[in-house]
Amino acid sequence: MTESPHPAAPRITVLPVQPGDPPFRIVEIDGEVIGSATDMTDVLIAASAAGIRIHDLDDPAVVRWVGGGKLTWKPR
Repeated sequence: MTESPHPAAPRITVLPVQPGDPPFRIVEIDGEVIGSATDMTDVLIAASAAGIRIHDLDDPAVVRWVGGGKLTWKPR
């Protein structure tokens, strides 16, 4: 089996924090918006509902964090 020279994009993308009460981040799975998250647990729940197991939230091959990492949950 030959590996692609281009790594596959992560299935999960967490977009930047949006102002709200509480602040939230939009979560996409496989390029489709599936909902919002107010913390890391919400991201894990969304992934699980889609049948995706996450062992490391810091693994860029699994989750792409846009506008801040897994600890960023307040607007800048």
